[in-house]
Amino acid sequence: MKFEPLSGGNGCSLLSAVPGPDLAAAGYTETDYAASGSVTGLTPDGPVGEAEFTTRVLVRRPADGAAFNGTVVVEWLNVSSGNDTPAEYTYVSPELVRGGYAWVGVSAQFVGVEGGSGSVGIGGDSLATKDPERYGALHHPGDAYCHNIFAEIADALRTGDPLAGLTVEKLLAVGESQSAMALTTYVNTFAAEHKVFDGFLIHSRALAGLPLGPIGAGVDVTETFRGAPAPIHDGLSVPVFTVQTETDLLTNFRYHLARQPDSDLIRTWEVAGSAHADLHQVGPFEEYLGCPDPVNRGQQRFVLRAALRHLNTWVRDGIAPPVAPPLSLSTTLLGEETAEPFFDVDDLGNALGGVRTPCVQAPTQILSGIVPDAISRICMLFGSTKPIDSGALTARYGTRDNYLDTYRSHADAAITAGFALPDDLDELLADARPDLIPD
Repeated sequence: MKFEPLSGGNGCSLLSAVPGPDLAAAGYTETDYAASGSVTGLTPDGPVGEAEFTTRVLVRRPADGAAFNGTVVVEWLNVSSGNDTPAEYTYVSPELVRGGYAWVGVSAQFVGVEGGSGSVGIGGDSLATKDPERYGALHHPGDAYCHNIFAEIADALRTGDPLAGLTVEKLLAVGESQSAMALTTYVNTFAAEHKVFDGFLIHSRALAGLPLGPIGAGVDVTETFRGAPAPIHDGLSVPVFTVQTETDLLTNFRYHLARQPDSDLIRTWEVAGSAHADLHQVGPFEEYLGCPDPVNRGQQRFVLRAALRHLNTWVRDGIAPPVAPPLSLSTTLLGEETAEPFFDVDDLGNALGGVRTPCVQAPTQILSGIVPDAISRICMLFGSTKPIDSGALTARYGTRDNYLDTYRSHADAAITAGFALPDDLDELLADARPDLIPD
């Protein structure tokens, strides 16, 4: 495996709506690399021979080896927009920086390098088209090779140039949405043979894993939503931590069909009041989505940061994360058939069960991951936030001070339960909405 730093052109091309932490101020460096090698592939029809690749790898790492905690978080960059996006980094970056992790984003899939249609109605040009000076040498042989490319790059990080000066002890693979589906397939098909990763954080997957891809093209992600349920296989040797939103349980993701019990190496958290994507991910660009209602303003970012820390502790010390109840579902009969399930909700309309954050325990809004009759797939993925009648809020809290006391107690409870981190308390408290409580 060869890593060559990339420079010039228009700078690093990685689509993100929010900037994340100030890396330089935190003592981190950011370097774009071209990673070259050759791997075999696997198509739906079977194995295929070696092909050469040169893909992009972005590294954000502590400049000082003494500040490194020994764990590298390797993210399978998301291509649903037709461009690479660091979806999981957007949620967990404060924990990465304060915890001393190294983060590596890998352009594992064909579309991230060569461009193409995304799965949300947006398309992207190839990296070489966008910036031939910087990315002109990149080449991806097709998604038949994506899983092996991801693993080959991750394995090389233990001794490769991008992390020179750092002593790598653990590798964690993370990915959100389509990347989570790719990791589901990786865990079930490749992980036992490769033995590269020490743990997995799978965030917002569907019922099935991403299908094996073709040579010379990207995989058809729509097949993921039509496939058979793919729970994580027995016989694991490393932990797999899955975090799911309301959108992922129902809608066409239908993860409820792939639910499985927790075990010594499997843990699943389902987050109440959360959507597949939310305001934190889209930042100031919410209006450009064109959704009729405000997008979801839930607090899954705090849960994901806690999940990452728990996963790191799990792989290092063998201490499993807390167990969380599932979101509460009910079904009804539709003639002789059982209808699709729906969430049980409280008196205001927020879902019951699951991981509970302060915004659903001390609610001022109805936070949902389900958008009936959504006008676009983007709006379906981003859920919704709807108002609660002011009279109902007054009846529940009386005064803003009482609301803040209630909210603070639930923030403390989430931290005590392990579903949020003490480091995030100030940000959690800043998320309170006393302005919605009538004077």
